[in-house]
Amino acid sequence: MTRPVVRLRRAVWSHTQSTRPGSISRQGRRFQSTTAELGQTKDLPLTGLKVLDLSRVLAGPFCTQILADYGAEVIKVEQPGIGDETRQWRTSGEAQKWRPEHKYMSLYFAAVNRNKRSVTINLKEPKGVEIVKALARRSDVVVNNFIPGKMEQLGLSYEDLRKENKGIIYASCSGYGASGPSRDRAGYDAIALGEAGLLHITGDEKGGPTKPGVAMADLCTGLYTHGAILAALNQRHNTGLGCKIEGSLFESSLSLLINVGLAALNLDRDKGPAKRRRGKRFGLGHPNLVPYGAFKTKDGMLFVAANNNRQWNGFCQRMGIEGLGDDKRFSTNDGRVEHREEINSILQKKFAEKTQNEWLTVFAGSGLPYGSINDVVDALEHPQAEARNMVIDVEQFEAAKDGMLKLIGPAMKFEGVPMNVRLKPPLLGQHTEEVLGGLGYLAPEIDELRKSGVV
Repeated sequence: MTRPVVRLRRAVWSHTQSTRPGSISRQGRRFQSTTAELGQTKDLPLTGLKVLDLSRVLAGPFCTQILADYGAEVIKVEQPGIGDETRQWRTSGEAQKWRPEHKYMSLYFAAVNRNKRSVTINLKEPKGVEIVKALARRSDVVVNNFIPGKMEQLGLSYEDLRKENKGIIYASCSGYGASGPSRDRAGYDAIALGEAGLLHITGDEKGGPTKPGVAMADLCTGLYTHGAILAALNQRHNTGLGCKIEGSLFESSLSLLINVGLAALNLDRDKGPAKRRRGKRFGLGHPNLVPYGAFKTKDGMLFVAANNNRQWNGFCQRMGIEGLGDDKRFSTNDGRVEHREEINSILQKKFAEKTQNEWLTVFAGSGLPYGSINDVVDALEHPQAEARNMVIDVEQFEAAKDGMLKLIGPAMKFEGVPMNVRLKPPLLGQHTEEVLGGLGYLAPEIDELRKSGVV
């Protein structure tokens, strides 16, 4: 199967308010929707939506990349001469991929900044703030992840931008939220996960707390924020008014406690602090389900699960241990959880009898949940990843020595619309002249702004 190759189209923000078909608010602000039949859409769902991205690092950029993947026009505002700090977050040996003149590019940055345009603006300069306000007047959404109070200091608070645009959706992501004793603290992913209890419940049962391999608090906050923005757009469609959205790494992480959190809130509360349900580490296991986890085969590992009694019986039949399925002690999930160690010990001995591929053949077509534990290369080269176009080749990428960049594709697909990369991850300030020109600035004015350090 041929991987999708990026095809670029140039999108320019005009200094005049465009008229776009679709949902109309009381102020007449619009973002495009389609009237085509399902399966025949020509535009992505958020085509025509304008997003001003004042965020950096991961949570905010991940949010705005999702919006961009869905068709929104995103302008990313970066600090002149430095840019988003993740432009310099290169992993070991990565420097050899990039041309020496493009020192402000990294795979970390490229992972969450496709389909955006980069403009450099100094927010500490009054003229820089004026430019941002001009962009906000033509935007549907503004996203930032500054510490609470910083946007107010810059003159770019929700109230400031609301004066420019009553329909603006203003989304803020921070470490701990806009109120409370931790509001002024910087937010970092692993620290938020630690304070929210997630590190405590992650890792091997006999080991210490473990950090996930990627920044889950940042990524989940980005996901939550993008969903809240879409909800706010629907509200604006009904009321004609914008709104302010607040989220944080800490709150996102707390919300992910789900069943473990509710057990702590509702069980054994009257037994004293020492006996509270403070959360346990189960490694690859599950606190509420047995079997659920990874087992060693002759040559690898296999992850399996049986989430109900029907699956449990089918699982035992496939494994050739029907007697275990007939044991009344294990006939309910409560019983299986109670006898976790005994069941897992029996299953481990059984799995050790065959290779990973032999067990994959046993479970094929069973309808049971199972799968191998892949490394990252095996995962990205998985036949299913190829079938779903989850790796996209970007050609003629200026910053790369070989002109090539591979990206992980969008997770969601819309029928009738190719989910390709429309705009390559931008070079620092790549679109500054274009964006300022769209606001009505002439070339000599832009040159003067550069000389004075505004852009």
